[in-house]
Amino acid sequence: MKFDIQFADASHEAYAEEICQEYAESARARGTGIAKRVPEYIRTKMQNGNAVIALHEGQVAGFCYIEVWGHDRYVANSGLIVFPQYRQHGLARQIKGKAFELSRNKYPHARLFGITTSMAVMRINSDLGYRPVTFSELTQDDAFWAGCQSCPNYDILERNQRQMCLCTAMLAPSKEEADAMAYDMTAMILNQR
Repeated sequence: MKFDIQFADASHEAYAEEICQEYAESARARGTGIAKRVPEYIRTKMQNGNAVIALHEGQVAGFCYIEVWGHDRYVANSGLIVFPQYRQHGLARQIKGKAFELSRNKYPHARLFGITTSMAVMRINSDLGYRPVTFSELTQDDAFWAGCQSCPNYDILERNQRQMCLCTAMLAPSKEEADAMAYDMTAMILNQR
C-alpha cells in the first residue's frame, strides 16, 4: 500500500472531524487511555504546521501532531493514530518518523518525549532513540498533565502525584544533544586509532 505522508497544514483541516472520530473509536476498542481530542484543536495543529498526516488515495490513513512544553525545552509527539483499514503496513512507524523529523527540525533545542500504553509505539520510539524514563524527567508543565484528564486512567495518575500511571514515559535527546553525542563518539573512535 502506498501512502503520502506529509507535514499537515490548513489544506488538511477537512480531515479533523474524521481524525477525532477515529480517536474516540480507538479509545473504545482498546479500552485503554487515549485522551479526548476535539476538531478545533486538530485544526490548530494543522494551521501551525505542527502535525503529520498520511493519506491513501485521498483518504486520511493516519495522523500525529506535536506539542511544545516548558518554554520550548520539551516536545511531545502525540495523538498517533492509524485508521484500522491501513494497519499492518508499517504506517505508524512512517508517521512517527516524520513527526520526529518535524520536531527535531522545528525545535532542535528540545528533548522529545511521549507517554503511551501501546507496545508498538514503545518499539517505534525505542528505534528512534527514545528510552524509558520516570515521569519526573518529563515536562512538569501543568497544561500537559491537564491533557490527561479525559483519559479513563487519570485517577491513577493523580493518586500517584503524577509520578506514575499505566502509561510508559519515554524521552529522546534534543537534536543538539544527539549531534553532540555523535560528535563525541566519533572523536573517541578517531582517538583510539
